[in-house]
Amino acid sequence: MNTSPAAQPSQEHSAARRVLNWVHAQTADWLRTEGERWIFVARAMLASFSALWLAFRLGLDAPYTALATTIILAMPSSGMVLEKAFYRFLGTLVGCSAALALVALFPQAPIVLFIGLALWVALCTGGAAMHRNQQSYSFVLAGYTAVMIAVPAVDAPDHVFTLAVTRVTEVGLGIICSAVVHDVFFPRRHSRAVMRTVQARYAGFIDFCRQVLEHRITPADAELSHLKFAADIAALESGRAAAFFEAGHSRSHTRQLHAFNAAFMTALTTFYTLHRLSHRLRTAGEGPVPALVEPMYAHMAGALRNELTSARLARMRHELASDIAAARARLAAGPALERAPRIDFDTAVELLERFAGNLADFAALYHGLTQRKRQQISDPGAYSPRTPPAIIVASGFRAGVTLLATAAMWYWLAWPATVNAVLMATIFCALASSSPRPTALVRQVLIGFLIAIPAAFVTEFLLVAKADNFYPLVLAALPLFACGAYLSSGPRWGGVGVGLGMFSATLVVPSNLMRYDVESFIGSELSLTMGVVVAYLMFKVVLPEHTMGHRGHVAAALWREAQHACGARLHRLKRRFDNRVRDLLSQLNAAAGPAPNAETRAVVRQGLTLLELGHAVIELRQLLAASHAGRARDSLEAVLRQLAAYLRAPSRRGGELALQAVLDAGTAIRAALPDAHPERRARLHTALTDLHSIYTSLLDQLSGEPHVPSPAA
Repeated sequence: MNTSPAAQPSQEHSAARRVLNWVHAQTADWLRTEGERWIFVARAMLASFSALWLAFRLGLDAPYTALATTIILAMPSSGMVLEKAFYRFLGTLVGCSAALALVALFPQAPIVLFIGLALWVALCTGGAAMHRNQQSYSFVLAGYTAVMIAVPAVDAPDHVFTLAVTRVTEVGLGIICSAVVHDVFFPRRHSRAVMRTVQARYAGFIDFCRQVLEHRITPADAELSHLKFAADIAALESGRAAAFFEAGHSRSHTRQLHAFNAAFMTALTTFYTLHRLSHRLRTAGEGPVPALVEPMYAHMAGALRNELTSARLARMRHELASDIAAARARLAAGPALERAPRIDFDTAVELLERFAGNLADFAALYHGLTQRKRQQISDPGAYSPRTPPAIIVASGFRAGVTLLATAAMWYWLAWPATVNAVLMATIFCALASSSPRPTALVRQVLIGFLIAIPAAFVTEFLLVAKADNFYPLVLAALPLFACGAYLSSGPRWGGVGVGLGMFSATLVVPSNLMRYDVESFIGSELSLTMGVVVAYLMFKVVLPEHTMGHRGHVAAALWREAQHACGARLHRLKRRFDNRVRDLLSQLNAAAGPAPNAETRAVVRQGLTLLELGHAVIELRQLLAASHAGRARDSLEAVLRQLAAYLRAPSRRGGELALQAVLDAGTAIRAALPDAHPERRARLHTALTDLHSIYTSLLDQLSGEPHVPSPAA
């Protein structure tokens, strides 16, 4: 039967379809890159001018505050906007309350008031440096909002309550407009970005493990990979926190992401220990152990080439068990191994079995996330950032000193516009405190301010001055604000865009009663720029080495965390220890940039060695908590005491004492093995593996020094 002509597409329809397909193919890449940026600019402009229009309609005293709020809150995804909006409103409320309290306590004592403000700003900036996420933004807002309310009220303290209420109203209006626009108009859900991060993390880790098992990656490249993985862990936690504010993101999904991060860190640490042992055995020269374990590596690498379903993972573990049994049979049939190679073999087998289990847990959590399956997960604990105390104190001190210095400038210059310099210096000292490269960030903002000076002047006096109602005003100011939003949407010039947008929002937008005063405009722009310059100089002059991610502070903090592992409460200690060490490495990665130097690489190696050491110590402590009194237990306790003393005050002598304690403990445990029942024998073998990890980690710490004992733990 012939098909009717009506059922066949006409040539015109086919040609049109081909044209549409061609257009779609040509624009697909643009829509995913530049198209996303221009959609972001459109959302930002809609939110900004909606807030400005409402501020005019409501007769607010400073409509530009609502506009500036929307510019600051403009973020790529709706989840990030909602998260930042929540913490901005919370910080504004706390800052206004602090300003009211300080002005009420010191209404006629400006010097004492400024000292109180400096202490408050220092406290809030220290809190921001401690958290380093959107919660830190709440601390920043609480600090500089108090300054924005209290400083104008120095000469008129009876107006402070009105200033506080007006500030909350204007900021709240900007928050509402930003939240509605970014969540309703072409929203970009952050939960999708989180899932892309999860998929990239999983694929990258599996590929990394396969390359290591196939000996296709150098130790130096492996260290850099671990550094980037640490940054990925922190980025995923930041993304999860933003996605939490979106509709459809459930509490169970949050727990799954926490568990995914935790499983990843566990597998990564086990695999690092395994890789270090494998590399040491291969570079040590001839020996029977590499030949025994190499088939296990090859079979596991082959399994990692395929998708890790539960069936394939079960088969991989079964093949691993068969390989281990075959290797043990070869050992039994051949000549007896010496003590050191035998321990190396047992440790490699233990680590392979442990990694296979870690990998199975990690893959199960990944498939549960990607297939949107709800999994029953016990609370693994949230990722906990850890900033070195010296950096927290330095950040607070720098911000407090900046406020007092600019307040002194205001007093001695007797220039009313200097109040803008006080505010700008305080704001950017607080905002940049959590940045690994604060001077670069403030420099970019300063460039944005300098670009905005002539552009804002032309916009205000040649374009905005001719606008007779709101809509011509929008057309006049739109190019300048859109340029700032576009620059802020990219990582390279983000700071320039922020500076351009903030400067323009402060000076270009008219108030309810407009005054076009060139002298006032120039004075304001000079004082605003002066404030950013002061912030830049403060980061250059006041404790310049005490910035986020500085390798000296990170290295000291890593030693403190390892010492903490020897005596802290055991409940969730392993997870907390892993979180904090990875977070310190992520800070180091952010400060080092794309090409870490030799000194940074040395800190990375030390951090990974201390991570391995800390894990082994915690496992020993867990075994001790479940063991009975005896010589083996006493020897393990001696190991922990010597390790704690060495980590508290590292020295050559302390390291040798710890090494000897490990050797003595190994002898005591091997003596207890023949008479132990099966369950205790398994625990003793685990203790031997942990002792071997501790011994080799100590050797790495003492490497390069003379008279190091031979590895025979």
